[in-house]
Amino acid sequence: MDTQWLAVLAAAITAVVLAVSWLAARHLPRIRPEASPPLPPAGSQRVALILHPLKNAAAAAQEKVAAACAEAGWQEPLVLETTLEDPGHAQTRQALRAGADVVLAAGGDGTLRVVAAELAGGTVPVGLVPLGTGNLLARNLGMDPNNLEANIRTALFGHNRRIDTATITLENRHTRETSTDTFLVIAGIGTDAEVLADTKEELKRRFGWMAYSEAGVRHLPGRRQRVTIRVDDGPAEHRRIRSILFANCGRMPAGVHFVPDALLDDGELDVVVLSPRSVLGWVWIGAKTVLKHRAEIPVIDYIRAKKVHITAHEPMNTQLDGDPYGHVTSLTVQVRPASLSIRVDPVVLRNNPDAHSFSEK
Repeated sequence: MDTQWLAVLAAAITAVVLAVSWLAARHLPRIRPEASPPLPPAGSQRVALILHPLKNAAAAAQEKVAAACAEAGWQEPLVLETTLEDPGHAQTRQALRAGADVVLAAGGDGTLRVVAAELAGGTVPVGLVPLGTGNLLARNLGMDPNNLEANIRTALFGHNRRIDTATITLENRHTRETSTDTFLVIAGIGTDAEVLADTKEELKRRFGWMAYSEAGVRHLPGRRQRVTIRVDDGPAEHRRIRSILFANCGRMPAGVHFVPDALLDDGELDVVVLSPRSVLGWVWIGAKTVLKHRAEIPVIDYIRAKKVHITAHEPMNTQLDGDPYGHVTSLTVQVRPASLSIRVDPVVLRNNPDAHSFSEK
């Protein structure tokens, strides 16, 4: 195999790794300031800020939220910090008891997921103040995680829009553990979760997001695993897979639409079943993804569903919105249509094609 072919193969594998595991999400096109003019202040509202205090920009976020509330003539925001013991559940419930009109989630995807789980099914909106590294939902909405002031402005003064959430119940028959959680963007079982769990911390510190490529390349040659898939309580289908992804939205960076039809408010999940037998199968998936080719290929299937149940022959790794979530032997994912109110900037959504994650209204 000559050097040129090796280079092409390496590039294709890297493209797959980045797409499948959402690890290139940090490189969406930046939103220019002029694309997000100041939004008109809403009426007086009680603001609660659920803050992850260990994030680098936590102090700045708290200061800027307080300043924006003061400028609008509102009372000082209620600030509730997350802890190792409680990442935000009790804090969000306390905010609701205090009469919050909007609850700001200032942290990473994990903080947002917890706050959203408590708010789902109600009318109080969540405002995104992304302080993490992935910030997956924020990026799907066209937000620039580096523009703290614009994000706070949207969280406080943006328009409310209802989106779907997804509930996932995970079980491990060997440990007899069961848990239920919420995700907003994408969950997965299989290779994508293995990559996230197996990335070396030292490499992440030295190389940032590129560290995930090293773990991805190591996991691509693995074997397929046996699972049973049941869609919307239909008949069971037995498959051999490498990964299954459950997408609530699926816009990827640089114009890549890994789950092209996934929308945040269509009342359905987009399930992606990946079943390559070899590295070349991953290259095939990578080429289809990068080239935006609509033709069907046998190593990737798209399924639309409201509920999906997966039973694995042996324990498999899982991830929720880019966070490793442990091994399971079965899981059930169910969409909750229009269950969460979220603050958005309509100007950004209108001017940023990559952020078009909503159905036409």
